[in-house]
Amino acid sequence: MPPVSQIAERDISDAYIYLLGRLLVLRQQQLDFREGMTWNQLVHRKPGEVDWPNPNLDVAYSEAWMAVDEASCTMVSVPAIQGRYYTVQVLNGWGETLANINERTYPDHPAGDFAFCLKGANLALPANVRRVDLPARYTRILARVELGADWKQAEALQHRVTLRPTGTPKLPQLPRTPVFEFRQLPGVEAFEAAGEALAEPDLNPDMELLQAKVRAIADEVRDPAERTRIDGVIRQRAFADFAKASRTIGPGTTRNGWTRAAVSGSYGSDYLTRTLFNYGGIWVNTFDEANYYRGAADSTGAALDSSQYYTITFPRDRLPAAEARYFWSVLAVDSKTFRVLPNSMNRYILNNQSDLKYGKDGSLTLYFGPLKPAQAPRENWLPTPAGQQYRLMLRFYSPKDQEAARSYVPPPIVKVS
Repeated sequence: MPPVSQIAERDISDAYIYLLGRLLVLRQQQLDFREGMTWNQLVHRKPGEVDWPNPNLDVAYSEAWMAVDEASCTMVSVPAIQGRYYTVQVLNGWGETLANINERTYPDHPAGDFAFCLKGANLALPANVRRVDLPARYTRILARVELGADWKQAEALQHRVTLRPTGTPKLPQLPRTPVFEFRQLPGVEAFEAAGEALAEPDLNPDMELLQAKVRAIADEVRDPAERTRIDGVIRQRAFADFAKASRTIGPGTTRNGWTRAAVSGSYGSDYLTRTLFNYGGIWVNTFDEANYYRGAADSTGAALDSSQYYTITFPRDRLPAAEARYFWSVLAVDSKTFRVLPNSMNRYILNNQSDLKYGKDGSLTLYFGPLKPAQAPRENWLPTPAGQQYRLMLRFYSPKDQEAARSYVPPPIVKVS
């Protein structure tokens, strides 16, 4: 008789999904360094150039992997930006947002020099520098500058964001964890990388039990028979659990066909939502910065089909511009790859810069379909080439009213016969 494992299938699934959240960040880190990124070196991306799920096409991105230690801070300079959304987001190795630099979080110092330092590091800094303490030695920086109506001005501002270390911080050796395709998640081999993955502290509460389960499974997979069993559980149970959770973004809510996550960017004990976001839209920010809605079904509950035609109508008293202090946008992405739907017009987004046409009653109707509907203004139509299921991603940047944003529900996506 084979030995009876002490690790239940539910525990294997939970541990796998928890570990996957970290492996997704490590995957992106390895891809970045293969591309040529180096520590404490900012890379300014051209608009639309980033290659990760559910990109935001309204902003110019700049990226870096940042290292600090007891003897070296990293200086980030931010230009004065007015009337345009911007933020410099810092995330740890689990995809948790640690800080945002902008006029909302630092109203008395919205621009100028910031020193990102390891918490507890005793270093002298110039008087005009705002110190930001970090609980992690190695982090990810993602700067966003709204493109707006003047892309050249946005890119000029983007390039004025600079980064430099004050010393020579100790740099880590990159972990050799699986670099996988989104459509081919790792199986039992994920647990072979557990030691390296868990070397990065998880700052969230009550993660010790999950980490103990990960380590216990990593020990068990050394036995060939148990390795085979655990791999089967991952592929049959964990993958199914993860797919089921993705429909509602974990404990998120779905109304009018739109799903909104329960948490975003800073997850507390909700590791499930963290992993789902790291998989479906890595580097997600907090609700203070943006509200995200995913529309995967029409008003009848049927999945969106790019061969069909749909409309979204915002009434005059709840136009999308009323929900965002800065900008809003909607784009269509493939349901499996989370990349924008290609089309001959190279038109991937509708937003506040799209010269949209409003109805006589002041309402706004957006159209989605493979060809432009006869009644649709061309400016209000987003092409969806036939042949695939897709999702709509609706974003509001810097909600005007945080309390109202928690209960806001976008209008339903209506299929047009």
